[in-house]
Amino acid sequence: MGSSLKSAQFLIDSRLAGAARGDVDSYYDLGMAYSSGSGGVDVDLIEAHKWFNLAAVGGSEEAKACRAEIAEDMTAREIATAQTAARAWLRTTQRRAA
Repeated sequence: MGSSLKSAQFLIDSRLAGAARGDVDSYYDLGMAYSSGSGGVDVDLIEAHKWFNLAAVGGSEEAKACRAEIAEDMTAREIATAQTAARAWLRTTQRRAA
């Protein structure tokens, strides 16, 4: 594993840690990573939509715009899958926080 791949994985891991705490910026950064393939992850619009959705719910206007933009390239089924994943993430993190 090259050092750039390690640092990319560290970036994703740190954003996931922030997301587990409900950090809106971490949600947004993960959405950007999955929508663009940055940070060493493969482009995954369902995963990107999930993170943008969580950031949007947290109040990020930029995330709302990004979510709408990638939704244009997704099927209704893919969007529904992303929304289900976002709800599941919230249930899991709320359970941990309780």
